[in-house]
Amino acid sequence: MTETQAKPSIDVRTVPPRERHPRIFGILGALLPGGSMLITSDHDPRPLHSQLETNFPGQFGWDYLEEGPEVWRVEIARLEDASGCECCCGSDH
Repeated sequence: MTETQAKPSIDVRTVPPRERHPRIFGILGALLPGGSMLITSDHDPRPLHSQLETNFPGQFGWDYLEEGPEVWRVEIARLEDASGCECCCGSDH
């Protein structure tokens, strides 16, 4: 992604809770290595971070841009040297 292109972002405060993680993972799956997305939430998205680390170890970076107490902003980046397949399924096929 070049500097002039906007990063994909999602404000999950406007998304029904059961749709949040599927939407986020859809965006993450479309990221090219080195690309990143922004998430805005009304709570610490630590469960999402744990889910990423469990299902896609070493494939994504996580950086808090703002840490509450009312708004959390996180940048998640697809790492360039991530191992595994390129379809973001977490497999080594």
